[in-house]
Amino acid sequence: MTLTLYNTLTRRPEPFETVEPGKVKMYYCGVTVYDYCHLGHARACIVWDVVRRYLQFIGYEVRYIQNFTDIDDKILNRACVEHSSMEAVADRFIKAYFEDMARLGIKEADEYPRATHTMNGIQRLIHELENKGFAYPAEGDVYYAVRQFAEYGKLSGRKLEDMQAGKSDRVNVEDPEYQKKKDPFDFALWKAAKPGEPAWESPWGAGRPGWHIECSAMVRDRLGDTIDIHAGGADLIFPHHENEIAQSEAVTGKPLALYWLHNGMVKVDGEKMSKSLGNFTTIRELLDRGVDPMAVRLFVLTAQYRTPIDFTDEAIAAATNGWHTIKEGLLFGYQYGKKLGWDLETGNMPIPSTQSPVPNSYIERFQETVNNDFNFPGGLTVLFELAKELRREGNIIVHEGKTETSPDELKHQWQTLVTLAGVLGLEAEIETEIHTSSGLSDAEIEAKIQQRQEARQAKNFAESDRIRDQLQAEGITLIDSRDGTRWHRN
Repeated sequence: MTLTLYNTLTRRPEPFETVEPGKVKMYYCGVTVYDYCHLGHARACIVWDVVRRYLQFIGYEVRYIQNFTDIDDKILNRACVEHSSMEAVADRFIKAYFEDMARLGIKEADEYPRATHTMNGIQRLIHELENKGFAYPAEGDVYYAVRQFAEYGKLSGRKLEDMQAGKSDRVNVEDPEYQKKKDPFDFALWKAAKPGEPAWESPWGAGRPGWHIECSAMVRDRLGDTIDIHAGGADLIFPHHENEIAQSEAVTGKPLALYWLHNGMVKVDGEKMSKSLGNFTTIRELLDRGVDPMAVRLFVLTAQYRTPIDFTDEAIAAATNGWHTIKEGLLFGYQYGKKLGWDLETGNMPIPSTQSPVPNSYIERFQETVNNDFNFPGGLTVLFELAKELRREGNIIVHEGKTETSPDELKHQWQTLVTLAGVLGLEAEIETEIHTSSGLSDAEIEAKIQQRQEARQAKNFAESDRIRDQLQAEGITLIDSRDGTRWHRN
């Protein structure tokens, strides 16, 4: 079962082979920290979080780096409006980022480099580009000479001559920056300082780096010349990732990344998400409305990661229902384990994995499906199958007090579900779900059932019905039979 990935660079699926066997160097172009993260950020962060988890699950040692862009015009503009500083704005929204991601269950990256902390690496890379003839200074700025890099456009598939044909009517020849360039396609590596803006000293004068050079430098500083996976949103393919390739490969002569992976965008009710359309939703706004973070994860994972995904009320409601099904399966062991004779306390329950010598058809099917370009929607079908089977078994235990399936087989199914759900970052809060889902403890429910039984024996059927309805309102269903009254939580 070979892992195969669709490579944006080659435009075809390719078997996954790493620079160093058994190890993955992975970089994700992170957020520009000038505002709270929105649903588009949620999708990207969830997707690459699960990609990392899956690579670790199948045995890779993963070094995962995610950057923060903390130098940008949008950050400066916000600082100006708030009478603050670029650093203060960036720090505030980096803190907010970690808060939002923790709520979504995103595992932290191994490192979060910031552009402002990579200034030496940025200047060193610009200097090397200049020495090799790929960059030139112009009145305090430094520009990349695009036509010097013969492979420019290989990631996006764009050709300079095609772009030139439609660009003449969009160029402002009076723009001072345009006049500094030797060619309209050249882009800034270093920008000369402007009054009132933060600046760093450099061989070209005080200034700050351009956006594209920041990621090239951070990749090189943290992971080396060639990495295995460079990930990001599809909106970054051009010009950002195209320019990263031009900058990095012009200096090293080596591929910047073996695999370029891009997640699709998020739409809202069929339209592009934007503040101007009024359909812009932040992660915290969504979660503060009561949407379960695990439902958000499930919503993201129900679509193939490269395709656009449409956020609608119906879609999040369906994801919420789906999460309830999986959650019920995840809680099965904690609800029925003691009745089945399981020992959950001694830590003697090994979790299934791809390395286990015991065959596990569920894990084999999950891995075979997901190995096809991270097909997480296909992998979810295995989880739903397990969860529904466990729910059926739970109902049998509640209604009949026993099950025909062996406790060992049920334990195997439950452990497998917990394992695979963990690969996707889907986790139920055990104590909260078990003890507060109805507001009543097991002992309180049993006491109510006893009170109802006494009322029935006294032929006080109104009181008996009242207790039954009260329990039903608390999410507790009663089943009367010849053997007595059984109950289960809805």
